[in-house]
Amino acid sequence: MSENTTQVTVNKRTTKRISVRKLTGTAMLSAIAYVLMFLDFSVPFMPSFIKMDLSELPALIGAFAYGPVAGVVICLVKNVIHLMITTTGGVGELSNFLLGASFVLVAGGVYRFKKTRKGALIGSVLGAFIMGVFSIISNYFLVYPIYYNFMPQDAILAAYQLIFGGVKNILECLIVFNAPFTFIKGMISVVITFIIYKRISPILKGTEE
Repeated sequence: MSENTTQVTVNKRTTKRISVRKLTGTAMLSAIAYVLMFLDFSVPFMPSFIKMDLSELPALIGAFAYGPVAGVVICLVKNVIHLMITTTGGVGELSNFLLGASFVLVAGGVYRFKKTRKGALIGSVLGAFIMGVFSIISNYFLVYPIYYNFMPQDAILAAYQLIFGGVKNILECLIVFNAPFTFIKGMISVVITFIIYKRISPILKGTEE
């Protein structure tokens, strides 16, 4: 067997091992993200029907470890599984997927081309900002029109006005409340990722000693 043939065989085995590790890691992070969807809680500066959760955290970690597509897949898988117990007819899951995907796609995409701590930070903050802006669009045109069938628009508006009476319509509510909330939610995942990523990255990539 020639040296070139041996090298090709080694490369194939390495590629296969990396693919298996990536698939396994993505599946594990998807499962964690699904569990985190249930560990939601209310926050005092938002209406009670809006909850905080950290289910984008595993997707962000996956986007850094395996690439932006893996992060999007994690967002997709957690919501597809959640569809089995949904009470929103799938609209909540669709919105959650779109928001999460916009976040990790940007963060992972920037990091892919600039693999430094600064690149990760820029990508993450930009991704969280885009997710916040996109939450206005998705809620105004997709989520809330569906929710109006279960909770009158006036009742939703009143829930926001109990916190801040200055908002006059749903669009203002989304701009004043939901966009900053979504950005903060993303940034919490960013902070946690920066704290733990260096420690868990070798395990996810299979490079631990």
